[in-house]
Amino acid sequence: MRDVLIIPFTDEMSIIIASDNSGAIGMKPADSVKVPYDTLGYYSLRVAAMECIAAGGEPFAVTLHNFCGETAWNEITAGIRKGLSELGIEEVELTGSTETNFPMEQSALSINVLGKKKKGSADEKLHYDNKSKIAVIGAPLVGNDVIKRSSEGAPLAVFKEVASHLDIITLPVGSKGILAELNVLFSNRHFKKSEIETDVDLLQSAGPSTCFIAVYNASIEEDMKNMTGPYFHSVKVQG
Repeated sequence: MRDVLIIPFTDEMSIIIASDNSGAIGMKPADSVKVPYDTLGYYSLRVAAMECIAAGGEPFAVTLHNFCGETAWNEITAGIRKGLSELGIEEVELTGSTETNFPMEQSALSINVLGKKKKGSADEKLHYDNKSKIAVIGAPLVGNDVIKRSSEGAPLAVFKEVASHLDIITLPVGSKGILAELNVLFSNRHFKKSEIETDVDLLQSAGPSTCFIAVYNASIEEDMKNMTGPYFHSVKVQG
């Protein structure tokens, strides 16, 4: 099951709601990971937007719940706007609220991305067969590695291009790692780590979705490689 809520809205359309939370990441003295607030906003937006788009949604609004302090608002929203720009959806509306009555010792925020989805596309799990090809795009990174090794993470522009391809199914990877996410995609196959050959860590947290899974037919593998370039990591399943 994807980490989104799908709500029927009209006979032709559903609303998709995707979320991301961050805690103890920011610029307060007690934060565990020190990053500027625009970076925090960017990566939080990234997770929720990727989840929404991968589920077939077209984002139209973002809500921000800010517990980092009032002075952090402009930096956070600048990071959010940067992510929206990379996805080519600058027109998305942004609103939210800041906790100003009681200061917190650590930074925290939550982001929701709302998207529109036309009805008719399949929401069921995929069926795995010998024509199914799987790849991981980007590297799983978490904590300070997200910043130190940012060049290894899948760019939002690459994700959007792959997710827009009608013959490719995508799923962002989060804190549970690649293997856990892979096992929610198929109705007829549960994968063990020993059955998979790849050059990325299947169990490593991908933090703010620094990588994503792509499932496609073998006939378009060259297209996949051309779209994703150095971010492409083949996943070979034994048996």
